[in-house]
Amino acid sequence: MVMSSVVPHEIQAASLITFVVVRVRWWRSLTLDPINLSNTLRIHLEMAIRRGEAGVGVLRNRTNGSCFPIAVLIFLAFLVFSSFVFGRGLSSSASSDINDSVTSFNKQDLNWRERLALQHVKSLFSKEVMDVIKANMDDLGPLSLESFRKNNLSASWKLVGPQTVADTNVVSAKSTEEAANDKQETSKGKQEDILDRDHSSFSETPSSLARRRLRENRREIRAADLVKLDDEVTVKLENASIERSKSVDSAVLGKYSIWRKENENENPDSTVRLMRDQMIMARVYISLSRIKHKTDLANELQNQIKESQRALGEATADSDLHTSAPEKIKAMGQILSKAREQLYDCKLVTGKLRAMLQLADEQVRSLKKQSTFLSQLAAKTIPNGLHCLSLRLTIDYYLLPPEKRKFPRSENLENPNLYHYALFSDNVLAASVVVNSTIMNAKEPGKHVFHLVTDKLNFGAMNMWFLLNPPGKATIHVENVDEFKWLNSSYCPVLRQLESAAMKEYYFKAAHPTTLSAGSSNLKYRNPKYLSMLNHLRFYLPQVYPKLDKILFLDDDIVVQKDLTGLWKVDLNGKVNGAVETCGESFHRFDKYLNFSNPHIAKNFDPNACGWAYGMNIFDLKEWKKKDITGIYHKWQNMNEDRVLWKLGTLPPGLMTFYGLTHPLEKSWHVLGLGYNPSVDRSEIDNAAVVHYNGNMKPWLELAMMKYRPYWTKYIKFDHPYIQSCKLGE
Repeated sequence: MVMSSVVPHEIQAASLITFVVVRVRWWRSLTLDPINLSNTLRIHLEMAIRRGEAGVGVLRNRTNGSCFPIAVLIFLAFLVFSSFVFGRGLSSSASSDINDSVTSFNKQDLNWRERLALQHVKSLFSKEVMDVIKANMDDLGPLSLESFRKNNLSASWKLVGPQTVADTNVVSAKSTEEAANDKQETSKGKQEDILDRDHSSFSETPSSLARRRLRENRREIRAADLVKLDDEVTVKLENASIERSKSVDSAVLGKYSIWRKENENENPDSTVRLMRDQMIMARVYISLSRIKHKTDLANELQNQIKESQRALGEATADSDLHTSAPEKIKAMGQILSKAREQLYDCKLVTGKLRAMLQLADEQVRSLKKQSTFLSQLAAKTIPNGLHCLSLRLTIDYYLLPPEKRKFPRSENLENPNLYHYALFSDNVLAASVVVNSTIMNAKEPGKHVFHLVTDKLNFGAMNMWFLLNPPGKATIHVENVDEFKWLNSSYCPVLRQLESAAMKEYYFKAAHPTTLSAGSSNLKYRNPKYLSMLNHLRFYLPQVYPKLDKILFLDDDIVVQKDLTGLWKVDLNGKVNGAVETCGESFHRFDKYLNFSNPHIAKNFDPNACGWAYGMNIFDLKEWKKKDITGIYHKWQNMNEDRVLWKLGTLPPGLMTFYGLTHPLEKSWHVLGLGYNPSVDRSEIDNAAVVHYNGNMKPWLELAMMKYRPYWTKYIKFDHPYIQSCKLGE
């Protein structure tokens, strides 16, 4: 194939320019000096002449004798190199000979030579060749000896000292040998391989080879690090999954498991299941037989159902079945086959089964409502044993002479240097557990002071119990909330609201449903504890204890397991309330407790703000007075007269009153959920300073969770005469 004369010229010129560019790139990797520069220039000009002659011979053969003037190529190569070197400022550090030759040109001559060189290059090469040259030179940046003096190049590019000349000669010798080999191969007709080998031989210099190896080593090291990191992450995820699986309590999941087929039904015994399934289908066919007026078949099915029920009885396993069960199954199977032949209609059977399923679903919902009602009812009732204990203690207290009704160490009640506790309760046994557990785990019991407040009904019982069972060296004092004359309806919004007709209607008339299931709605908010001022007294601590600086508030359904004196040393950072946050889950945030559809709530509070727990709270009473916490509580309580901001209870107004004024405590101080959550981690309970039985399943009730009850009962003296007489055994 005949090629145009322009193409060989471009190929030969591109090869020559590529050769020059590669040499310049290699020169920049060296530390230049005048002698090395002149020697290197001479060597590479000789090589350029040789390669030009070789290229001319090759291209003559391929273009039928057309020749590109070798002298022009040599001149252009030298011209490009000269303009490149002199245009980049090499004159500042070259030898004296080069300095003389450079100074002979003025600035205009230099600019003229640059323009001339660019014109010849642009006219000689095509756009594609110019792009290749530009791509090879752009990444070099400005060429100057100043950049070499600063030693900004990496270690793989630096060749310093006399070794430079030797390395240059070695490279030149190798290049000469490769050129000779290329000549021999050209005579065999392999012109295409010449350009590729020329390019690879000149581009793979020792410095570029070292850089490439360095990059490869870095990639290998980085890849190894990433693999190691992935392995570590995998191990951590596996360990976390194992720990999480250990924390899952099987009691929460029940008996059901997708991996155990026998647990898909609560009754895994096949015979019992078969009898129940037969009775279900018999009821379906009874309904169909009555629709089709086959009363005889309906009576047979009805009688067989009764026989199967007698054989099944209360059995839940095959081993509990009566010996006549196999005969009843056989007889039921025969009559079902007869009914199927006479009555089976896919559409009718499907509709009947759907109706039965819907009816069963409604019954389940009704039973759930009744269960809720009964559990709420059980939570607010007093067991017979506790009622007995309170009555016996009250009788004995009022039989005591007045001089024996006083507690010792009353001078400690207003000493701000001691550890003071506030406990408001109407449950004698629960209050005794709180006091006993606190004292038994205290390092210095003599410095602890307990302020108990109860109602008029339990005042005598509470006094008598602690007179008979004093808390060691600790100080205790019992007060009657009904004797706080300042706590009246003109001062307290809650008392005023409780006296209103609307509240009485809500509590007393609406709380008497005609059925059990009808009364389950909002039943928890009709608990009598919300009517008691003992529940709201926590918002009046500075009024109850005006001479104290700090006080620790405790609920009566908690158990203390460690010394609590460290709470008085916690820096609240100017906050009023120190409490454990409960927003580990989304339903423990403000939008759970407050009505954010109300503009007063939406404007003043963040729905995602963290909730916190009442039950163990350290209060700074000095800051309380400065910030008028009681006044804030009164403001929100007055706005909620119609229960439009929250339902009832003390936690919602507490969250609002102490909003932005609560300091979060470490979670190990207070662990909650023992009254409703069966999956509290055992290690969290054991490490907690206080455990809280918040919820309906209080430890003194029969519906308490048995696995948590021992934490509470260990602080009760079951050999006490009063406890034994009231049958409050463990």
